[in-house]
Amino acid sequence: MDNCPYDIIAIVGPTASGKTLLAANLASRVNGEIISADSRQVYRGMNLGTGKDYEDYVVNGKTIPYHLVDLVDAGYHYNVYEYQSDFLKVFRSLKARKVLPILCGGSGLYIEAVLRGYRLLPVPQNATLRGELEAKSNDELAKILASYKTLHNTTDLDTRKRTIRAIEIEEYYLNAPTEIEPFPQLKSAIFGVRYNRATEMERIHQRLLQRLGNGMVDEVRGLMESGLSFDDMAYYGLEYRYIAEHIMGKLTYDEMVSRLNIAIRQFAKRQMTWFRGMERRGLSITWINGELPLEDKLNKIMEAIQNGF
Repeated sequence: MDNCPYDIIAIVGPTASGKTLLAANLASRVNGEIISADSRQVYRGMNLGTGKDYEDYVVNGKTIPYHLVDLVDAGYHYNVYEYQSDFLKVFRSLKARKVLPILCGGSGLYIEAVLRGYRLLPVPQNATLRGELEAKSNDELAKILASYKTLHNTTDLDTRKRTIRAIEIEEYYLNAPTEIEPFPQLKSAIFGVRYNRATEMERIHQRLLQRLGNGMVDEVRGLMESGLSFDDMAYYGLEYRYIAEHIMGKLTYDEMVSRLNIAIRQFAKRQMTWFRGMERRGLSITWINGELPLEDKLNKIMEAIQNGF
């Protein structure tokens, strides 16, 4: 898109809102490429469970290039600092090629970290601290984490490993040097896609059934057979946690589907809470009714971009 007044366009929204399809079609119109903002799609071999809808990147028979998907092996604990670093490499490459970056995803922390320019530090492991924390109970670990002024989100309490890592991060930040390389300030246009609650819940349900029908249980079983533990599955959350519990005999198939469906709905609600927080923190999001035909959504975005809002 010639003379675009923005450094980057972002397409955000809760799970099952059709973000990828919209972003890919927008990219085809504006000479753009997709930069994923999904904290789980960075993992190779985690396809159905993370909703990698590769077919959505195909527009008029052409695959729109996408980035920051399938970066690391499952089992690795990728973090937002690494995401920022990887994002900058891709962003600078696209700008050098005069390609418009289109950020697309639902991981609010990742989105905000690059659009608001947070500069985070790489946090090394602290073996001494970890040794001390291993002797603590889960309740004690939760109290320690809560004692810090800045808390990570509640998923940090999902497993002992995750809670210990969160404490390690907070402790490091307390003593980190203050001279941190600034993150570039990007001029962004952010568009969000949302449906009414009833439609959103039905879309989540139907998408879950589709992914299960496509072999999502086998995907999780294969990951566990490759050596990933239940704690690893719990770390990745949602589909991986509940399907792992089913595979281990803790949940029947129907129980797994029911609980997972509820958990994904709750997750979508938390995503919207984060996006509302982004707006309160100064990032303006133009919301688009998901019920609109794809062409109408694209026209609204193109008009807004061209008019500079």
